[in-house]
Amino acid sequence: MNESHRLAERFEENRKHLRAVAYRMLGSLSEADDVVQEAWLRLSRPETAEITNLGGWLTTVVANACMDTLRARKSRHELSQGEAMPQSDERPESHQDPEQERLLADSVGLALLVVLDTLTPAERLAFVLHDLLDMPFDEIAPIVGRSVVAAKKLASRARRRVRGKTALSNIMLSRQRQVVEAFLTAVRCGDLGALTAVLDPDAVVRSEAIELRGARDVAERALLFSQGAAQFARLALVNGAVGLVVVPNGRLSTVLTFRIVGGKIVEINVFTNPVRFHELKLVLIGDWKADGSGSAYPQILQDRPE
Repeated sequence: MNESHRLAERFEENRKHLRAVAYRMLGSLSEADDVVQEAWLRLSRPETAEITNLGGWLTTVVANACMDTLRARKSRHELSQGEAMPQSDERPESHQDPEQERLLADSVGLALLVVLDTLTPAERLAFVLHDLLDMPFDEIAPIVGRSVVAAKKLASRARRRVRGKTALSNIMLSRQRQVVEAFLTAVRCGDLGALTAVLDPDAVVRSEAIELRGARDVAERALLFSQGAAQFARLALVNGAVGLVVVPNGRLSTVLTFRIVGGKIVEINVFTNPVRFHELKLVLIGDWKADGSGSAYPQILQDRPE
């Protein structure tokens, strides 16, 4: 067996662990696969031939790439607060086993993914590696570039921030989901009364072309949605909140975000411009229970139009 084949075999032995690290760090299966692929490309370089602890080296490479991705994500978010800038988000189609994707997603949970987004990259990495993947701090310390004591403090600080917030996020997501599901059911049934009931009297809907105010006008406009698009609508996390995506023939065409106050929808934003899709973090929601005990099956929307 030549050296390249030996390296490939050793890399495959570590792939599951590396993908788990990347997914828990990034909350995105497609981005996780990108990072793991980057680690393989790095390993293929001649200067890596003398690596003694391959698992540790690969984990460090993946962790650093994840931290770079999180920092870039934060920078893009800050830029988008001013003038919106188009973002390129091309990703190769995933050929992973869907069951493996489900098992990976189930191990994290939607609410925790939302909470992890509130941590700094270093806190998130220390927490993920220690609390979720059981790595010892003497291995984590060089990865985060800190002493063992400092790495422990990072994880402890992250743990305090996560504790309680996950339960709160579950409750909030549960309430949001109930309202959005009621909205979608009313739209699909063409039930104007039920649709009006879930809207705040002063509800507003905004899109690139229109802005309407008042529950009745918003409801009537929403019912137009039922004439074709609603059958392709799916629940999704949109930037961490429950929304809807319309995916006819498996291709993203529309994103709806909701602002919900007191169990009523007060604002709906409708996005149909593909450029805007790249500014949104989208995760399809499957069989998810709000108490965190059920199956969480997030699926990243990868096939976005240019």
